[in-house]
Amino acid sequence: MKLDIRRLLSLCDHKEVEAGQRHAVPLRRVAAIAIIGNPYAGRFEEDLSEAIAASAEAGRVLAKLAIDAMGPYKTESYGKGGVVGLGGELEHVNAMLTTTFAAPLRDAVGGAQAWIPSFTKLAAPGSQIDIPLAHKDALYVRSHYDGMTITLPPDAPGSDEVALIVCLANRGRLNARVGGLAAKDIVGKDGLR
Repeated sequence: MKLDIRRLLSLCDHKEVEAGQRHAVPLRRVAAIAIIGNPYAGRFEEDLSEAIAASAEAGRVLAKLAIDAMGPYKTESYGKGGVVGLGGELEHVNAMLTTTFAAPLRDAVGGAQAWIPSFTKLAAPGSQIDIPLAHKDALYVRSHYDGMTITLPPDAPGSDEVALIVCLANRGRLNARVGGLAAKDIVGKDGLR
């Protein structure tokens, strides 16, 4: 099976000021979105392994699009998610967001130890979804708990489509000050610390 990528979108949120405080290193959060034909729309399929295997290519395409949107900034945080159109079921989008999909993203950001936070939902075209972000090498880095709210186009995903989304960020939240493990103190062996 080859997944039918029908549309690609990207979004860049570049922020330098938070609560009146200007930062020398801005926060850049980007999203890369692929609108893909859902091969299982309108029917129940017991075995979703073909979509799992085919999702690697979508992962490569989105990883490149997201890295390009980061520009000169190195990735420290990541997240993923998806919206399945109303003619599908939640399991369809989850099948397309497994480790198979995520491996190209890990490679593109220079390797990563931590699991990639994710969120999926079944929704109509033009819906919003919040994609969680966390540090790519250590989940205990609280400063990097963040997210992006993505509003999909008014015509996507169609009932026979899935929106796959990758988000990246170059740093933790601006003004982060709730303690915990600092990014500079990551050991990077277990994906937690």
